[in-house]
Amino acid sequence: MTGCLQIKNGMYYIVLSTYENGKRKRPWIATGLPAKGNKRKAEQMLREKLHKCELQSGIIRSDVLFSDYVRHWLTIARRKVDEVTYQGYLCLANTHVLPYFDALGIKLQDVTLPVLQAYIDEKQTRGRKDEKGGLSARSLRMHKNILHQTLDEAVKANLLPSNPSQYLVLPKQERHEARFYNAQQLQALFDAIRDEPIYPMVKITALYGLRRSELLGLKWDSIDFDAGTMTIRHTVAKVTSIVEKDKTKNASSRRSFPLTEEARSIFAAARAAQAQNRRLFGREYHASDYVFTWPDGRPYSPDYITDKFSTLLRKHDLPHIRFHELRHSCASLLLNNGFGLKDVQEWLGHSDIKMTANIYGHLDVARKQNIADRLSGSLAEKW
Repeated sequence: MTGCLQIKNGMYYIVLSTYENGKRKRPWIATGLPAKGNKRKAEQMLREKLHKCELQSGIIRSDVLFSDYVRHWLTIARRKVDEVTYQGYLCLANTHVLPYFDALGIKLQDVTLPVLQAYIDEKQTRGRKDEKGGLSARSLRMHKNILHQTLDEAVKANLLPSNPSQYLVLPKQERHEARFYNAQQLQALFDAIRDEPIYPMVKITALYGLRRSELLGLKWDSIDFDAGTMTIRHTVAKVTSIVEKDKTKNASSRRSFPLTEEARSIFAAARAAQAQNRRLFGREYHASDYVFTWPDGRPYSPDYITDKFSTLLRKHDLPHIRFHELRHSCASLLLNNGFGLKDVQEWLGHSDIKMTANIYGHLDVARKQNIADRLSGSLAEKW
């Protein structure tokens, strides 16, 4: 594919030369740039357009820029992963990876371990957008994931002999101590926000240890009043835009719970309120299958739930925790009531008990106290 600049009516146009089904095509693309004084800008737009078209067509030159090859990998990744994962890749690439390597201007074939390590070290030192420090070890692992998968794709395409990112040195990931509320703090929270619209969602989240995506994904086909069960089968998540999915994070996340009397009352009240609001709003009502909605039927935004929860904690002078840490609070209550890590794994829907142990093992006080008491009883001396 080739291209050139042409001037028409005093404006620059990009003219591409392509072949499709054996026929030559020369589309003209407006740059929006006046011819006078914009030659360099127009030439840059031409180069960028040619790069983009070549990548979209799968034409990869041996001297392709590394940043352009990251863009090429993103088009491949989009076909392989779900929309939420892709949005995460795209957001991280646009915010960090692409600006850095665009400015560096390094070619794919010149990417080495020192080049990649310099990027990681830079982001570790001053990678935050507010320029007040570096990124966390967990975040840097996500960066490495993009670098590694991009270079793996280049190796598969025979553009590189090996993948240098496999030797990157990352900072040690510190164990995250999850914050949570105990039973008394949860009750204080419930009492404080009882009249708030998000109270039912907070109560259900804390009771069942749901992820935010699972809570907002609850539909009426998830609630079986006759059988007395709630089944997690839908999710609503957001990175850059809201994504609704009729599947869960993993197979273990699709799980069923018995309805407690309070949960049954909450869902019954939500159903009755929706029926009444549907009559009140008439044609203005936004019909959906979701359990938790605004009075006009619109589903809640994930960001609204998170922000509103934080606002209410500040309003009532309650200890700060993230909305997700209601899930941790549920796990803590289970462990302190004598349930084991396996019970917590199944209740929270973790795919691997190792994950449960890594996050909550230090909270397994009841089981450890039982072990200590039994050991003490076996070794106690008679005075």
